[in-house]
Amino acid sequence: MLQADLPLVIDFRQLGIEAGSGAIIGGIIGFAAKKVAKVIAVLVGLELALFKFLESREILIVDWDKLTAGFIKTSQDAANGAPPDWVMTILSTLSISGGFAAGFFLGFKKG
Repeated sequence: MLQADLPLVIDFRQLGIEAGSGAIIGGIIGFAAKKVAKVIAVLVGLELALFKFLESREILIVDWDKLTAGFIKTSQDAANGAPPDWVMTILSTLSISGGFAAGFFLGFKKG
């Protein structure tokens, strides 16, 4: 039997369950991610300030070019355009990931 001969059946109940559960999980993770991101931003800022202070006291020598090289490489990789493998995985689970993304952004906004 050919693939075209099979009727297209959409189970809206299952689709709703997948999207709803994805939204709930995404909301929780989005809320937590925003809180963790704030803590990480503060820690990185304090670390850079400490580096600058120790460098001004000539206790530490910081190679700022090497420190920022990782950021530049990451931005260049993103500009090249080829999607990573995880993007294809997300596209294959679109019903769950759509709800998850909506919930994540809502949770991130409320956090």
